[in-house]
Amino acid sequence: MDLNKMFKKTTPRRSGEAQNHPEAPEGLMKKCNKCGKGIFQKDYKNNLYICPKCGGYLRMPAQKRIRFLVEEGSFEEWDTGLSNTNPLRLREYPDKVRNLQEKTKLDEAVVTGKCRIGENELVLMVMDGRFMSASMGAVVGEKITRGIERATKEKLPVVIFTCSGGARMQEGMTSLMQMAKTSAALKRHSDAGLLYISVLTDPTTGGVTASFAMLGDIILAEPKALIGFAGPRVIEQTIHQKLPKGFQRSEFLLEHGFIDRIVERQDMKTVLCQILDMHRMSAVETYRKKGLPAKMLAKKQGEVISTERDKEKTPWQRVELARAKDRPVGEDYIHGLFDDFVEFHGDRYFGDDSAICGGIAYFHGCPVTVIAQMKGKNTKENLRRNFGMPRPDGYRKALRLMKQAEKFHRPVICFVDTPGAYPGMDAEERGQGEAIASNLYEMSALKTPVLSILIGEGGSGGALAMAVADEVWMLENAIYSILSPEGFASILWKDASLAQKAAKVMKLTSYDLKRAGFVEKIIEEPETYTLDTMLDICENLEEQMETFLRKMLNQSVEELLEGRYERFRNM
Repeated sequence: MDLNKMFKKTTPRRSGEAQNHPEAPEGLMKKCNKCGKGIFQKDYKNNLYICPKCGGYLRMPAQKRIRFLVEEGSFEEWDTGLSNTNPLRLREYPDKVRNLQEKTKLDEAVVTGKCRIGENELVLMVMDGRFMSASMGAVVGEKITRGIERATKEKLPVVIFTCSGGARMQEGMTSLMQMAKTSAALKRHSDAGLLYISVLTDPTTGGVTASFAMLGDIILAEPKALIGFAGPRVIEQTIHQKLPKGFQRSEFLLEHGFIDRIVERQDMKTVLCQILDMHRMSAVETYRKKGLPAKMLAKKQGEVISTERDKEKTPWQRVELARAKDRPVGEDYIHGLFDDFVEFHGDRYFGDDSAICGGIAYFHGCPVTVIAQMKGKNTKENLRRNFGMPRPDGYRKALRLMKQAEKFHRPVICFVDTPGAYPGMDAEERGQGEAIASNLYEMSALKTPVLSILIGEGGSGGALAMAVADEVWMLENAIYSILSPEGFASILWKDASLAQKAAKVMKLTSYDLKRAGFVEKIIEEPETYTLDTMLDICENLEEQMETFLRKMLNQSVEELLEGRYERFRNM
């Protein structure tokens, strides 16, 4: 049976517009506003409001979404029955609100309250597009603000599912002021050190996008959701140009650095639970629960291996080993040392640089922030990751994640492996020097422990921008230098072919740098170091990192910052 023939042919409407089909059996079927095909109501409702024909995401009523996300019986609704305002004294507006209240069984376009997801208590707010396109008027702004204020008072995280056409025209300037009010409440919530997760659904536009929707510590989005300030039609009418396919969709925002990740609807509860779990207890609390054994804290923090190994290879041989194609890269250390890694994307300004990967994970049960400069394992990966040479958006992403770690008292673990910062014209246009300088400036005073480990090449300021740390360690055959040996030889001797001589002069090996006091530890490598021989390295690093964290998390913030300042002050 061709279900589409049951419907009268109509002009396709824009996503989200109301569509009436009197020919369809009442309450049995509807037309998907994504693909236009007829679907049984029960099929897409049982499929989390996802079209079974095209996989398109249809709008999910607030109460249905809440039932899917929270633990049964845990949702306690707040602030119902607030009186709607009519500041412009529009005659038809109160009747429109009353009619929607009867039709949707909602009092307004957002439902707020307290609940549990897994073991996590939180404040949850869900917008519902059936109520005046979930536009933000005074009641919506007030409910959201009250929810945030109560979350701050009760020290709870906030999760908001956004869906909105923006400001509510019928309330004029009163609606506009809700943008400032909700943002100010979130600032106080953030200053209290509390987590805010924003989840963007289709569509999130206008004043909601330009206020609380884009202020999350972590911003998630459903696939293909329309997200933007000005709507596509407004933009096209203004600039008189046809917009590219996929413009303002979730995938577009991910590529341009404005959201952390895209999450399928069926996975949303699992992902939220994982993120909330990681923020429920700080690293300090985790280690206090474990205890701080005195014998481990007293363990010697000096050289790990004999300096006799220094003479076994020339500096140039170590340069070649640091650059070896089969040498483990950043993602190998992430998978080898940490559990439940959740990658976050974007610098919130321009893009998501694949040369730097970062996110949160567990290390021996302790939540940590992990950031790695990433080379590829083949030509295709190296092209995608720009051969491990970050652009400004990569450094800004790293700094954003470090500041997030500081807020939630998570230690930062950095893996450094780059020939240097990318020297292209686009990098200069976007402020490569400023981005590196900002990292040095902010890392010097980051109020949480920072450990940087050089795993391959450590080239110039591009490496230093992730190595202003409490301690810096090097793998035995890693290198760390002011620039490449080839560049050094070209500048000093006008002859890049003298790179081997330059490598010796530059004192760029782990042993040279340990003797000079630039690094605290050298981690021994096997004779042939590949992914197959990486296990011993990971075991060694695990033991050393556990000792580092126990020691650093036992210090006050003042002791930590003074120690880091003195480390670089004395160089």
